[in-house]
Parts: sequence; structure tokens; C-alpha cells
Amino acid sequence: MAKLSEYIKLARPNHYVKNGFVWIPLFFGHKLNDLQAVFNTFWAFFAFCLTASVVYVLNDLLDVQEDRLHPVKKLRPIASGAITAKQATRFLLIFLVLAISLSFIFLSNNVLFILMAYLFLNLAYSFSLKHIAVIDVVCIATGFVLRVFAGGIAAEVPVSHWLVIMVFLLAIFLALAKRRDDLILNAQGHNKARRSLPNYNMDFVSHSMVAMTSITIVSYILYTVSPEVVSKHGTNQLYLTTFWVVIGFLRYMQITFVHQISGSPTTVLLRDIFLQVVLVLWLITFYLLLYVFN
Repeated sequence: MAKLSEYIKLARPNHYVKNGFVWIPLFFGHKLNDLQAVFNTFWAFFAFCLTASVVYVLNDLLDVQEDRLHPVKKLRPIASGAITAKQATRFLLIFLVLAISLSFIFLSNNVLFILMAYLFLNLAYSFSLKHIAVIDVVCIATGFVLRVFAGGIAAEVPVSHWLVIMVFLLAIFLALAKRRDDLILNAQGHNKARRSLPNYNMDFVSHSMVAMTSITIVSYILYTVSPEVVSKHGTNQLYLTTFWVVIGFLRYMQITFVHQISGSPTTVLLRDIFLQVVLVLWLITFYLLLYVFN
């Protein structure tokens, strides 16, 4: 029987940080002090974590042969043989039932609908869409937008067009960074099984990342000085948070282009103290502007 540690690795809890996007509407909606909104958002976050694990296990089952050719992914529980396909399937079904059940009990039908949309999007991605260049990164970005919408419904906070645009652009940027890492591994003789890679090259991905960075930063600046946003948040000082955004993008570009280790955005964030400090300072600045000095 597989060890508990292998099942934990299979679920990939370190990737749950991506589901932090569920909390964004609560934070920007001035509802951190609303216990019911926090309670609902927590369950939405937890349901997305369970569903994300379902998706990760499914991907590992489908990509087992490809993963065995990858220098890092070959150590995953299914690819390494630590967990059998049958054991992984049972694990997947348990998490899926838990996610749906908890959503049905604690959340509204609309959140459950978003969760199912996220699941079906990832099913389509796993079976075919991930093999189509550009569409693959759009699917990843759409998954992040769905997280935001779920958080907005759970906290009863309207999701603004600004938030949707910036989350989508940021997710495209991160997905492109991951594709760039795939291209590097492919050039080294690894990861040749990813069928979308022939339709990418380093120039296209690198230039696209630069474009996404520029568009995202400009969109963010326009957001901070927008009259409707200033009126909504009651402060015209949001532009001060722009400095952290610019520094964060520069650091991630440095990691990608200089150090060339952008294969997993989650790993980058969890290991890079520089990025962690910038993110914390951005959050603190926003918190002070929205909740303390407002």
C-alpha cells in the first residue's frame, strides 16, 4: 500500500496557493471584517483545493508516459510507480465527491456551477486543449478567472472588469513563463512528448511575456487612478501599490530570463524570498489604504 506521503504528493497541496485568487474579491470588497463572507470564501477556497487535486491526479494519470521523460515530473507518485493507476483513481473520486458535497452544503448553487465549469474546463484541457498552442495558456488563465468569480459570489462582492482583465493577463504571463521552461527542457532532450511545443518558440514566448507584462502594468496603473475605483475605495492613493507590482514583474522576468527556472510559478513563489517580500508589502500597502487609513 502506498505511503501517506505519496498521496500528499499526489494531491499537490503546495499548489493550493493558486486558489488564493478566490480570496481576492473578499479583500478588495472591504469584507475582511464580515465573518459570514470570510466563512463562505473559506469553503469556496477549500472546494477549489479539492477540485484542483482532482485535476492534478487526472493529469498525472493521462500524462504518465510523458512525465517519465521529464527530469522532475518522473518523480511524481504515479510516474515513479509509488501509486498505481487504480489507487490514484480511487483517490481522485474521493476528492471529487468531497468537493461537490461540501459545495452543496456550504455554498450557493452559483459557486457550485463555477466549480463545475472549472472542472469541465480542466477536463477539456487535459484531454485535448493542452495540445493546442495559445489555447492551452488561455485555458489556464480562464481557470484563474473562474476562481475569482467563485470568490466574488461566495463573498457577495461584484467582480469588476478591472479584476478580470488583470487576473487574466497575469495568468497568461505565468503560463507563458512555464511554456518557456518547457522549450528549454525540450532543447535539452526532455519533455518532447508535449504536443503544443512545436507551435511555440523562444522568440514568440519571450516577446509575448514582455507584451503581457507591459499591458498588465498599464492596466494596473489605469485601475489605481480610475475615478470609479477611487470613488469605490475612498482613496486616491492606490497608485502607491504600483511600485510593488513593477518590482514583482521585474523579479519574475529576472528569474525567467536570467536564471531560467520558471517551470512552476508556485515553486518560484514558495522558494523566492524576494517575491514573497514584494507580495507581502503589496498586500500590506493595500490593506493600510483600504482598511486603516481610509
